[in-house]
Amino acid sequence: MKRKQSYYLSIGLVTGIMVLLNVLSQDFFVRLDLTENNRYSLSQASKNIVANLNAPVTVKAYFSENMPPNIEQVKRDFRDLLVEYANLAGKNLVYEFINPNEDPQVEQQINQLGIAPVMINVREKDEVKQQKAYLAAVIEQQDRQEVIPFLQPGTALEYALTTAIKKVSVVNKPAIAFVQGNGEPGLQDMQEVVGSLEVLYNVETINLTELPEIPSRFKSVIIVGTQDTLPQPAVAKLDDYLQQGGNVLVAINRVKGDLQTAFGSAVHTGLEDWLAGKGVQVQNMFLIDAKSASVNVQRQQGVFRISTQVQFPFIPIITNFADHAISKGLESVVMPFVSPIVFTGDTTVQYMPLAYSSEKSGTVSVPTYFDVQRQWTLADFPLANQVVAAALKGQAGNTVLGAGRLVVIGNGNFAVNNSNGQPQQLQPDNLSLFVNSVDWLADDTGLIDLRTKSVTSRPLEQLADETKTLLKYVNFLLPILLVIAIGIVRAAMNKRKRIKRMEVRYE
Repeated sequence: MKRKQSYYLSIGLVTGIMVLLNVLSQDFFVRLDLTENNRYSLSQASKNIVANLNAPVTVKAYFSENMPPNIEQVKRDFRDLLVEYANLAGKNLVYEFINPNEDPQVEQQINQLGIAPVMINVREKDEVKQQKAYLAAVIEQQDRQEVIPFLQPGTALEYALTTAIKKVSVVNKPAIAFVQGNGEPGLQDMQEVVGSLEVLYNVETINLTELPEIPSRFKSVIIVGTQDTLPQPAVAKLDDYLQQGGNVLVAINRVKGDLQTAFGSAVHTGLEDWLAGKGVQVQNMFLIDAKSASVNVQRQQGVFRISTQVQFPFIPIITNFADHAISKGLESVVMPFVSPIVFTGDTTVQYMPLAYSSEKSGTVSVPTYFDVQRQWTLADFPLANQVVAAALKGQAGNTVLGAGRLVVIGNGNFAVNNSNGQPQQLQPDNLSLFVNSVDWLADDTGLIDLRTKSVTSRPLEQLADETKTLLKYVNFLLPILLVIAIGIVRAAMNKRKRIKRMEVRYE
């Protein structure tokens, strides 16, 4: 009798503890984060921004109910983030979850804010049907509002939420300036970059030939894809700006490739000479890489012209990155017609390479003719780990950089998403590399670490054959071995019970 009472008491205690844990987990939880980039742990930047809110922020999360597992996972992850944010902010952050599908009036209101549903496939009673789904949020503080129209599965939720909170809570944004007037792409040609930068900065344009000096109020000056020659007095203003503690980003085209004429040539703007004086030599040659993007090639087969994809080593896919605030977490950046960078300075400047070519790369001198039909061999790629982006940091009194910072990228096209009137979406990490560079130069909030916490590219074909085989057998055999192990343990436990019951004193 006592044994039964003890048994029932144990069941009751376990049940009570589980119920209590489930109730507490709605507001308090502990989570072990074993991911490579700590994507489930709050960064210090988020903690600082949320903990220092000076007025209440309201987050309205619009999520549809009864969605497929990947959609429900986004909802759970977003709720977990909000719980942690609310714990840090106290009364300065409140949130609610709303299902727009239940109220046509709510759905109409959020549609007017730019939140549109996505159509997803839902399996119901052995049939697949399409259903409207919302995964969005609206962040408000006083009269300011920021909309996250779509929280895509797999993206950096913390970055999206923290930057939205930062955007509605910041009062005075620092200013940054894009240099214009020398053949650079306009802001309209870099809409994705500018849109991301406007979260934290007031983005302006300047003309170096028209200003007596670069105003010190600019936290950073950005030069992208200059085509015309800069006069020496304009370049000298960059020196004065750096000596005063200013920061400069230069994404330079040292070579130019034209696929229409299949010809590559050198570019001279004066910036390459200025950079050489800083100890940074951007070489006037094309970097080629065995790991590269493809181009469309028209081939004649009989009376038909067929378009095929051909690997083109002049458009390297950069996958080797340094453990630096700018490049940490990046996985894949496409750089068409990029040039290698060589450091020729001394130890008075801190030189930090950011991105490298693969182990199989090479260079091609200019001028050159692009033969898209060429059959490349390993002998064409004798070099390895060629630097394509670097950061430099000076110190007070330094005659080269002063107290300023400098980021140099050997390509001026990787961040342009509107070329020749043909808008196209940037690679996620192309955008991240550019904006991270500006953040390192001009921002001290720490948001730079959040942008790359999502996994953007992990293609299996880049894994070694041995790794693929290992993963295949682990995925196949591990569940079977676990079941067998559990069966063996249970059999041993049952055997001990049978032996115990056969004892004389067993009750």
